Amino acid sequence: MVIKKLLLLLFITLGVLHSSDTQLPNDEELHKLIGRMLLVGFPNETIDKNSEIVRQIKQYNLGGVILFDRFYSDRTKTKNISSPNQLQHLTSKLKLYSNKPLLISIDQEGGKVARLKPAYGFANIPSAKRVSSLHVDKAKAIYNAQARMLKSSGINCDFAPVVDLAVNEENSVIYGLERSYGSNPQEVVKYASIFMDSLENTEILSVLKHFPGHGSSLGDSHKGFVDITNTWTKKELEPYHYLINQGKVKMIMTAHVFNSNLDENHPATLSHFVNTTLLRENLGYKGVVISDDLQMKAISEHYTISESVALAINAGVDILLFGNQLAEQDIDELVLLIATEVKNGIIPIERILESNRRIELLHTQEN
Repeated sequence: MVIKKLLLLLFITLGVLHSSDTQLPNDEELHKLIGRMLLVGFPNETIDKNSEIVRQIKQYNLGGVILFDRFYSDRTKTKNISSPNQLQHLTSKLKLYSNKPLLISIDQEGGKVARLKPAYGFANIPSAKRVSSLHVDKAKAIYNAQARMLKSSGINCDFAPVVDLAVNEENSVIYGLERSYGSNPQEVVKYASIFMDSLENTEILSVLKHFPGHGSSLGDSHKGFVDITNTWTKKELEPYHYLINQGKVKMIMTAHVFNSNLDENHPATLSHFVNTTLLRENLGYKGVVISDDLQMKAISEHYTISESVALAINAGVDILLFGNQLAEQDIDELVLLIATEVKNGIIPIERILESNRRIELLHTQEN
């Protein structure tokens, strides 16, 4: 931990020494540029012009929101989703109050990871493992139905499909929850492509996850540090390589997994090598990178908020996800913190502008 802190200090010092001559925008504009890079959770089933999330959307041009059906700390309490009609009303208000295109996102994979549940009046969507056992025509019918359900609900971004490989039967967060299409990269690509095509055909953005691969892990990054150094193989990159080459991928979510063979100091989300050298330079990816939830314990127990956002942005992450399920993050404080790091040269303004360009391009590419 001492070595990590020394390396972080060196990294920050070098960032200051090599800060650019690009003129900083005024505070209001800088805050809006930072806001476009934030995707956050909020605790309301209904909103109006006086709601806190509405103020934040307007004041900071927030990049997006993530919706959950229940509070993590109290599964009996509804957070954002209780019925199709309620959800349609909520998402229509979110769009109404946003000055710029807003990502209204959700984790809707099917199976055990589904925020739109039959109990609330939504269709039952099977898990990836179950879908992978079906004929492709049946899989298309399932995912077309899910895409229509998302579209009618006002969702325009789905954090799916999972392209992690089911290579470790002891893995609880991917294998155990039946979130993978299998251990064969070709099979994973086949069914993930069907999922992605269904979403694209209904003007919904898909998000591949969890780069560079979470399927070989033993631990769950929601709960703490996860080291895949001795279990991960390059085979786990194959779905990304193929789908990127096919031009299908517009968004990729990082994993909070540590692999010393890829980066000796940081987990993937905070790694320049993983997000820039490996993903962008080696695999040729040009789209948006979004972090997994930065409040997950794999990050929050080992880094301060100022460390994690600086490292993530400088690593090449374009959108920072704060689900506000595992903890509460004040968005005003977060924007000011990042703005201060930009002004101090810890985060180059070019990285902020680069991510904003990718985000705007993402919206112009929407069907």
